[in-house]
Amino acid sequence: MHEQILDALRQGAHDQAQTLARAAIEADPQDVRAHRLLAQALRLGGQHQAALETIDRAIALSPDDAELHFHRAGILLGSRDVAQARQALDQSLELDPNLLDAYLIQAQIALGAGDLEEAGRRAMVAARINPEHPVLRAIQAMVTLGRGDRAGALKEVTAAMEGAPDHPEVLNAAAFVYAANGHLAFAEQAFRRLRELRPGHHALRRALAELLFRQQRYGEALDEIEPLLEIPGQASPESRRFAGEMAMVTNQPERALRWLREALAAMPGDERTLDLAMQAWSRLGDAEGARNALEALLSTSPEVDLLWRARLSVETGGEARGQVLERWLAARPASPEALQEQARQQLAAGDSAAAEATLRRLLELAPGHAGAQGRLLDLLAARDPAEAVAFARGLVEAAGPDAARPWVLHRWLGRACDLAGDREGAVQAWADGHARVQAGQEQGSQPLPTPTEAAAPRAQAGTPAADAPALGLLVGLPGSGAANVARVLDGVVPAFRADRFGPRPPADPMQRLDLGAALAAGELDPAEAVAQWRQALPARGLAANSPVIDWLPHWDNALLDAIRPHLPQALLLVALRDPRDMLLDWLANGSQLPLRMASPAEGARWLAAALEHVAVLAEQDLQPHVLLRLDDCINSPAEVAAKVSAALGIQLPAPPAGLFGASSYPAGHWRGYADALAEAFAALSPVAVRLGYPQH
Repeated sequence: MHEQILDALRQGAHDQAQTLARAAIEADPQDVRAHRLLAQALRLGGQHQAALETIDRAIALSPDDAELHFHRAGILLGSRDVAQARQALDQSLELDPNLLDAYLIQAQIALGAGDLEEAGRRAMVAARINPEHPVLRAIQAMVTLGRGDRAGALKEVTAAMEGAPDHPEVLNAAAFVYAANGHLAFAEQAFRRLRELRPGHHALRRALAELLFRQQRYGEALDEIEPLLEIPGQASPESRRFAGEMAMVTNQPERALRWLREALAAMPGDERTLDLAMQAWSRLGDAEGARNALEALLSTSPEVDLLWRARLSVETGGEARGQVLERWLAARPASPEALQEQARQQLAAGDSAAAEATLRRLLELAPGHAGAQGRLLDLLAARDPAEAVAFARGLVEAAGPDAARPWVLHRWLGRACDLAGDREGAVQAWADGHARVQAGQEQGSQPLPTPTEAAAPRAQAGTPAADAPALGLLVGLPGSGAANVARVLDGVVPAFRADRFGPRPPADPMQRLDLGAALAAGELDPAEAVAQWRQALPARGLAANSPVIDWLPHWDNALLDAIRPHLPQALLLVALRDPRDMLLDWLANGSQLPLRMASPAEGARWLAAALEHVAVLAEQDLQPHVLLRLDDCINSPAEVAAKVSAALGIQLPAPPAGLFGASSYPAGHWRGYADALAEAFAALSPVAVRLGYPQH
């Protein structure tokens, strides 16, 4: 009878298996195995409570049977009762410490909870029983991946696939490890095979869709996830947002709004969803649709400032914006965002006194509000520079040594001192801020890269292939204005990539600040460096044969040993200003890449050595290049765009006037610091003259 029940289970005939198992139990009520098989048939048929009651009867008949407690854990996991499942697994292991599957499930539960340490501990115990078990290797691969070792995870999962290529847990781990290593086609294949084995596992659709998205197969990604959205109770708001995003990428804003509005109804405070919806309404030119939808959301979620801000953005007229703000303030009188908008409107109307009062009220409610502090400082600086210095100094002193953003506060103090004509005080404030960064009190800061020999012999230049795609490399040292060049390109030129300065930079050699040193020392093969750069392009949304403008984090002439022979068509776009102004800008505003500067004199010596590479590049014409001299247009988006247009031979659209945000000091401002920064400027003057700037 038992074999007949097992045959029915293997064939998926759950009802038949239940009938046979019940007959076996009726013939022998003490038949523990028949009870266990009935519980299994009930669980597979979706009757979790009945399955649990049946396995409990089996345990009552044989309380010391570890396998029964293990099966009880499986039923509890099926009904998502993880806590009780853990207890059942512990009981099974207490009865049989060598029950491998129990350890494996415990490790899987820990992985699901994001507890890598616990998963690793359970896997270690399981390895004492059978270190080569494919599911164990898959678990070890996921633990290794979670610890950041992608290569190690790939090694583990490869071994697991060799042992059990069709095991669901192994396939699942393989898909994630392949994806993490950039092997997207293999990851897709693993997920598709897993779906064949588990056709009812709807979450696989989302995973597959995300893989297709990463391969830029946006239409296929949308087709993959859309059926999931039609299954009641299966599609999360995040899945609807994903579908909306795919529809936007494929230029279907009306279709996107169907899902984005549903996602917003479930999570009205989700910024990404709202941003996508606003983009969709904008593309459709449907301001009225946006108004109506936002009003409906605000009627149920008036506490969400994000919605009020979006509602305000729909209006362009001052009166209409004022009316929305009045409603916002009525609903959220203590909202810092609402008060900040009120101050903005008051400033636009020229009522500085009212704006100052609003900002002070905002700071009473949110004492550390950076936006309010900055605006109030600007107001004070325009009215009374000495009071602005006192205000900024008070912020620095109140923040103390453990301030979350010491650099920002010192930068403000330096600006205020500059406006008040206290150049020594400004330099001291900025230097103190950089010293805090140097001491490691600001995350993400990097040590100054060690320059190589600027005039060292370079590799022979190759001949560009006739079909070589256009390639631009934007480079610029701190204070050069390279970030402003990037701002006029970003979002306008499809080939441009600024992701090296974002949260997910590409993992290729060009990202390394020590790339020049590694190439010069022979530690990295130039051809391999370029090959890895090419391999990373698809993950950055660029085809291997498409034009690219890549913004590099740092320039060293040693990079030419890779570029000249292997990317000879590359055009270097070198942002440049008077080196003294560059140092002052770096001191006052920091840089896109947060480099540690122990002192202005040290920063000047490093900048002079790094700029020598630019001078040699220009003097010897080592590579096609354009020196984008931004001295007289550093704060003008239109003029910067014109220079970039001329360099690239394209016509960039007119950028918005406020694109650059905070202003840099104008050309020649360094002369006001001739005494305060005399030692630093002495180090920079020789290279400044070589680059065509005056000695004084």
